[in-house]
Amino acid sequence: MREPSVLERWEQHLAVDLRRSPHTVRAYGTAARRLAEALGLATFETVAGLDAGAVRRHLAMRRSEGLSNASAARELSAIKAFIRFARAETGAAETDAPRLRGPRIKKGLPRPVTPDEAIGLAERIESDASEGWVGARDRAVVLLLYGAGLRVAEALSLSADVLPLGETLRVTGKGRKQRVVPILPQVRDAVDAYARVCPFTLQADEPLFRGVKGGRLSQGMVQKATARARRSLGLPETATPHAMRHSFATHLLGEGADLRSLQELLGHASLGSTQIYTRVDAAKMLEAYRGAHPRERDD
Repeated sequence: MREPSVLERWEQHLAVDLRRSPHTVRAYGTAARRLAEALGLATFETVAGLDAGAVRRHLAMRRSEGLSNASAARELSAIKAFIRFARAETGAAETDAPRLRGPRIKKGLPRPVTPDEAIGLAERIESDASEGWVGARDRAVVLLLYGAGLRVAEALSLSADVLPLGETLRVTGKGRKQRVVPILPQVRDAVDAYARVCPFTLQADEPLFRGVKGGRLSQGMVQKATARARRSLGLPETATPHAMRHSFATHLLGEGADLRSLQELLGHASLGSTQIYTRVDAAKMLEAYRGAHPRERDD
């Protein structure tokens, strides 16, 4: 029986041992494959032996191909994780990755939609669907993102055993970290409405949200439905499924939610990830001030 390759072992470690999402496994696996092919790495020993200079040269080559700061930072993170894994596998004395600082990334502000726009988007997605049950499904997904702050992957990973929804929902997020989020009656009604018209039997151990062939609904289909709806409503391209989660956080903060509570609801490992929403709220306040202040209006 053939031994799995270095890259196969790496992807297996990500998927099975660390339980990373399929997106992360794919991204980290691709970064490791590019590194291995560029530097001729075929064993864990050769990967473990990489130093900072070799990694820096590889990333410089990637940057010359037009890699952005954000993409370069992600690739560096993936490569470091790959090297750490290789060093652990070989029992190397030095188990940490080479010390390299990634490029600075300017954090962009999330661009939330208004509550009316979020509800309008969910309703348009429902009315534009090719079949009634598909529309009910997509509306339920969007309302889970906006009404409960779920990530798209979290909503689509739900199993039918969450039915019937109660006042709260236990969600498994990044790093298999679990949190409990409150479920609004409107969200609960939307999910129940979808469950009633779904043409597939929703067994407890099977996906809640189904594609037209019965498999798990993909993120791509949600993104396409959202794109069609926002174009017909004249909303900006930033009105994406992920923007629904941003809007959930921004609107809660605007209503007085504290950062620690918001951190728990969003499933952020670090409070720093949640603090960006204070900048969003400050931006909204400044915009309102400029619109109301007589001197600002005269400028």
